[in-house]
Amino acid sequence: MTDCGCAKATRDLEEYLRNEVCKTEHADIREHLEHCPACREEALVATTLTEAVARACKETAPEELRDQVISTLRAAQAAHH
Repeated sequence: MTDCGCAKATRDLEEYLRNEVCKTEHADIREHLEHCPACREEALVATTLTEAVARACKETAPEELRDQVISTLRAAQAAHH
């Protein structure tokens, strides 16, 4: 039984989504995703997760909470010095 490209697409999916594969591999994986619903779904899940994490990393804590955390850290540092 021959592999239809799923193993390679799955193995290289993260690099593909970050555009870290060579152009030939990128074209091969893109073509595979166009014809393979299961791998396309996996790519969509990975993309959605990556975007959600990126959005979460851009969020900041409320200023009052940040001040409280910094104050606590400074107090802890002072106690250890």
